[in-house]
Amino acid sequence: MNLFKRIVSKLTNQPEEEEKQSLEKLGDSLKNADLDYKFAQLFTHSGGFFNYCADEAEALQTLNQILKIEGISNLFCWDKDLQNFLDVVKASYTPELQSGNDASFITCEYLIAYDGRIMLSHNNILHYHSSRLPDKIIIMANVSQIVSNLNDAMGKIKRNGNIKNLTSISGGQSKLDTSMHTNTKLFLLLLED
Repeated sequence: MNLFKRIVSKLTNQPEEEEKQSLEKLGDSLKNADLDYKFAQLFTHSGGFFNYCADEAEALQTLNQILKIEGISNLFCWDKDLQNFLDVVKASYTPELQSGNDASFITCEYLIAYDGRIMLSHNNILHYHSSRLPDKIIIMANVSQIVSNLNDAMGKIKRNGNIKNLTSISGGQSKLDTSMHTNTKLFLLLLED
């Protein structure tokens, strides 16, 4: 890749061609794998931290470890069910995004196995753009939310209706994020249904 293309890709926060090819090669090698395994491999390959949790007790333990290791003290969390998790681990949170939040604890719409991306909507992040979220994002999802590709996710969204402001994030960055969010840490707690 020539120097000009590298500079432009860095300025526009687009992955370099080599990174894209590497992800595509991994995806091709996993085309016959189970969806959950494929998603986990591609998600971690793109920089995400994947945590499988057999039950809620394990999810609580993993969440507590993430909070301690990452030094997280104040989370943005508007989902009532997730707030119950934070109450159990005695973590402080705000239901609205504030400048003092050092992490977000959210749900997601779907986990896309094709490329290891996570689809979000206004149901998960309210009216906020994904680039406004803190640099550390913890997502709670269920195995049943894994879909094969973006078309499957969009089909399910159409059937469910009224979902707005769709975006997707992967590993350490969102396609829509600004260059200020290049160091985003994305933690996934995947809970068995």
